[in-house]
Amino acid sequence: MNQKMLSRLYPILPRLYPILDASVLAGEGVAREQQLQRLGQELLESGVTLLQYRNKSGGEAEVLADARILRDGMPAGKCLLILNDYPRLAVEAQFDGVHLGQGDMPASQGRAILGNDRVLGLSTHNLEQLAAAERSSANYVAIGPVFATSSKQNPDPVVGLEGVKRARMLTTKPLVAIGGITLETCRQVVDAGADSIAVISSLFSDQGGRAPAKVAEDFFAKLR
Repeated sequence: MNQKMLSRLYPILPRLYPILDASVLAGEGVAREQQLQRLGQELLESGVTLLQYRNKSGGEAEVLADARILRDGMPAGKCLLILNDYPRLAVEAQFDGVHLGQGDMPASQGRAILGNDRVLGLSTHNLEQLAAAERSSANYVAIGPVFATSSKQNPDPVVGLEGVKRARMLTTKPLVAIGGITLETCRQVVDAGADSIAVISSLFSDQGGRAPAKVAEDFFAKLR
């Protein structure tokens, strides 16, 4: 495990881990660019210090273009930017790291592309996958879905709060919990052992007309 990366990640991995999914983007062209930059800036102003960008439906050209827009709109050193699925594109877009799922390339291959100066995160859904992630060069692991979620097609079985507790006992790496977590349940998930709470729908879906940045502030208040 790269100690330089760990020393960098531990103070940066925040309680709130927002995932900006491309499905929330309404526009194309200039409108899409402006929406990406606006969301990034507003989240930054709300206190967000880590943001993952996820695009499961677009091609690599779209993912790279969106990633570059986010990167260009964020002041250097203010927010850790993580790209979902694409180590090579993360390097090209000058992102700070990548997050890989179980269906993506192995962690060792992702690390070879990223080098040792970028963050590598891994999704896990059961204890066997978690044990493998613990042995890998990943800088953090994610466990989930904690609760039922609508943000992923064909989700893995729910692990519940007990799954988070077991994951905490089995890994020394920073632990991110994901899947169906809301303002009402986020504190329970942290109390179960998660270092960080990943949110998608709870942050970016319509919350009574409230902007994602305002919802993020509510999460920060709950997660103090």
